[in-house]
Amino acid sequence: MWKIMEAIFCVAYIITIIILGTGIVKKGRNKREYLMFGIMSLVLVFGDPFHLIPRIFVAVNPSGDYSVSLGIGKMITSITMTIFYFLMYLIYEIRYNCPNLKLRVTMAVLSALRIGLCLMPQNDWTGEDPVIWEIYRNIPFTIMGIIMIVLFFRKKSDKAFKWMWLAVLLSFAFYIPVVLWSEVSPMIGMLMLPKTCMYMWIVVMGYKQAKNSSI
Repeated sequence: MWKIMEAIFCVAYIITIIILGTGIVKKGRNKREYLMFGIMSLVLVFGDPFHLIPRIFVAVNPSGDYSVSLGIGKMITSITMTIFYFLMYLIYEIRYNCPNLKLRVTMAVLSALRIGLCLMPQNDWTGEDPVIWEIYRNIPFTIMGIIMIVLFFRKKSDKAFKWMWLAVLLSFAFYIPVVLWSEVSPMIGMLMLPKTCMYMWIVVMGYKQAKNSSI
């Protein structure tokens, strides 16, 4: 029953983000900030189905072997999520008119490091996926998240993105236990659902702003 509910949630999530992401691009195409936000949302929904669709098949047909597609999908999603956070930083610079070359380079280096670690064969994405390598590749990713949390927290007076820092914080709060303990207790993997909800919240915040800007 839980698996079927998860499958329904995944389908609803993919459809919702596609609608919102394309909506942001259309409504905010004349404003760089919102166009970038729309692209960021579409990057999210481009990568996530590679991981979520195999999970849907697992829910529908538990006896099937989807380890390869799940592993490859997880790798692709890891890369697109990295790009997602780098784009989020660029949006931050544009929105608050605060270009910072050092911080931009830092985010770029962290992104490259994270993607490089994701591509290392030691990850064994389609096999055991050693926990130690899961930790390695998530260190630069977590640092990126912390940077975004701190930056948006400092701008919490911005009513439109007042809770952006919290959405990012909670996404990592739900994600990190999965990285550390999902192999010990598979039920911890269910935390990926509320984590996904945080990304929906982020996209909804962008959609509302793009919609308001087009009125």
